[in-house]
Amino acid sequence: MWETRSVDLSVRLPRDIAAQAEEVQRTDPEFLSRVILYGLTRRAIYDRLKAEQTSAADEAASTFGVS
Repeated sequence: MWETRSVDLSVRLPRDIAAQAEEVQRTDPEFLSRVILYGLTRRAIYDRLKAEQTSAADEAASTFGVS
């Protein structure tokens, strides 16, 4: 698939969610890794699409002489 490496993350969560995350980390760390990977992938896709949309809008504005 791809090369991976471990990272240590520290996040501040509401107490109830933090307790659930700690439980999942103890019982199924692979699941927690997949959840984090999913979230980061969604964020990367969103950032990429937003940048492309902004770029296209800027290009359209310059084509029509709009500032």
